[in-house]
Formats: sequence, C-alpha cells, structure tokens
Amino acid sequence: MTDMSDMLAAVLVKNGLLTAFAVVGITMWLAYFLSARLTRGHLHGSALAIMLGLLMAYIGGVATGGKHGVVDIKLLSGIGLLGGSMLRDFAIVSTAYGATLTDMRRCGMSGIVSLLLGVVLSFVAGAAVALAFGYTDAVSITTIGAGAVTYIVGPVTGAAIGASSEVMALSIAAGLVKSVLVMIGAPFFARSIGLDNPRTAMVFGGMMGTTSGVCGALAAIDPKLVPYGAMTSTFYTGLGCLMGPSVLFLATKALLG
Repeated sequence: MTDMSDMLAAVLVKNGLLTAFAVVGITMWLAYFLSARLTRGHLHGSALAIMLGLLMAYIGGVATGGKHGVVDIKLLSGIGLLGGSMLRDFAIVSTAYGATLTDMRRCGMSGIVSLLLGVVLSFVAGAAVALAFGYTDAVSITTIGAGAVTYIVGPVTGAAIGASSEVMALSIAAGLVKSVLVMIGAPFFARSIGLDNPRTAMVFGGMMGTTSGVCGALAAIDPKLVPYGAMTSTFYTGLGCLMGPSVLFLATKALLG
C-alpha cells in the first residue's frame, strides 16, 4: 500500500501542471456545491473558490514555513506554473478576444464614462490606502492603487514601473479583497441600485471592473446579465493596464513631487 501511495505521489509530482488543474477543478466544484447547498446561490461559487484558495495558501505556508503558499508543498508545486505570469497574461489576452469595438459602442456614453470613472476612483481609493499605511514613493503607491483597480492591473503595472515583489503582492491582495467584496455585496444591494437590466449591468461592470467579481455577482443576481457586465469589465482591465504604468503613474509622480 505504501509503495502504491509513493508511486501515485511521484506521478502527481512529475505531472505538476495536470495535478494543479485537477486541484483547482476540485476546489471549484466544492465551492459551487457549497454555494448551492449553503447559500442557495446568494454567495457565488467563484467567491467561495477564492476564499478556499486563500485558506489553502495560508495553510500551505504555515505547514511548510514557506513563502509561496501551497506551491511550497511539493505535490502542489504545479500551481506555481498554473498561477504564474505566463498563464495570467494568456488569460488577459483570451478574455479580451470576447470584446470588440462594436460591442463597446453599444455601451454608449454611460459605458465609456463608467470605465474611466471606475478606473480613476478605484485607483484613488487604493492610493489613499497605500498612503495611510506609510508608503510615500510613487512606484509603491501607483502599484497598490492599480491593484485596487483589479488584481491583474496591479502586478502588470508594478512590473512595468519596477515595483518590488512585496508591493506587487499587496496590490494583488487589494484586488482580491475588492473582487470578493463585489461578489458578496452586490447581490444584496442589486434591487436598491436598479441592477436588473443590461444597461445598468454594463455600467456596473465599468464601475467595478473586476471581471471575476462582476461576473460572480451578476450570476447570483441574474445569469442573463453576465455577458453585459463582462463586456465592460473586460475593457476595464485592459484600460487599467494601459493607464496604470502611464497616465496614473505620471500623475502620482507629479503630485508627490
């Protein structure tokens, strides 16, 4: 029995990326199962999956004394590749393929305004938090502010302007917190803010931006609204990646002198 377990472990370690896909798939299935059974879909499965992932990362870091979460467990080392920059950037590009300029024009002026306003307001909020925690250099403040835009924009901006890995990790954490809050909070406030039609779903996607958070929230409110929110939130991520290391960084640098 021990020999069989050792053989299975060796196969899983050798095929780390496939193991990572299997672990993520099981985690997603468990999250959606718990969402349906315990919350009747009010707390979307994506939000639970993120929470489970963060919990697993914490347990992995504590158990091994390492700094990379579950990646420090040899059996789960493939998750480091699955969650690495290569597949992250591929995900950004593949998501953008679902949106066109024609779709953008359908959003109208409200969609364009919500995109610009959403990126700037999220950045300002994140930058304010960075200042409150004692960061004073433009690079760190811009990176954390960009993380508040989305957890994708944060590391993309940080890598472009030379931020440290610790600051980029904080920017990702800021984006994850925002994503989870949007997923959890939006369904409870949907009726009071009129989030029940395609137009408001587009504005919501443009203001919040985090695609995973927006899609998770809209799926809990009304699955038919998901494509509309995803349309503007996809552009939001791309716009944030363009503005973060350029306009927003230069503006932050100018304000800080």
